[in-house]
Amino acid sequence: MAKKAPRRTAERILEVTLDLFNRFGEPNVSTTLISAEMGISPGNLYYHYPAKDELINALFDRYESGLNGLLHAGGDAADVEDAWFFMHSLFELIWQHRFLYRDLNDLLSKNRRLETHFQAVLKNKTRAVKALLDGLGRSGALSIDSRQVETTATCMVVVLTYWLSYEYVRDPRRALEPDSAQLAMLRGAHHVLNLLLPYLEQGQRMHLLGLVGAYSGGDEG
Repeated sequence: MAKKAPRRTAERILEVTLDLFNRFGEPNVSTTLISAEMGISPGNLYYHYPAKDELINALFDRYESGLNGLLHAGGDAADVEDAWFFMHSLFELIWQHRFLYRDLNDLLSKNRRLETHFQAVLKNKTRAVKALLDGLGRSGALSIDSRQVETTATCMVVVLTYWLSYEYVRDPRRALEPDSAQLAMLRGAHHVLNLLLPYLEQGQRMHLLGLVGAYSGGDEG
């Protein structure tokens, strides 16, 4: 049992770090604060993660692994409800790792590994959104000119990637707090899928608007 203790400590460090990064933003959280929050010595923290970038990279690896698992489901969407669930799932994962998106430009400027990996994330998101459009097209839920697919997919990925930044500018004091999560994710999913309204079959268009009303309780904005 004793041999498992270091692994448990390493996992706990990541859990606490993720919570602190999400609450205060990565630039505002030092390794000293993390060790104090955990009640361990800085030396114990450094034993597991010798540098702050190693904590960031480990958390990003978790996020990227979860994201890749979700993105494979993009092509399975056959209607608006499937697309809604897919987008909401993506936003849930982004919310769980919101520090990455809250401080994205700053993180990329300081961390070469994140810079290159986030480029791959964007490509994978775009590929998944194209698969989503293809699946909706095959089922008859959507009709879009092939010449518009690339631009539409890119616009959807831009909103998906920068939505939490918009939420933060919109309401800096509360936007990234846990009690704001549900509405923030609903607004994000709505605005991403709203880009499909011109291409949706009439019944699917009305169903999307119905989903927005049902899930937001009229508080969508």
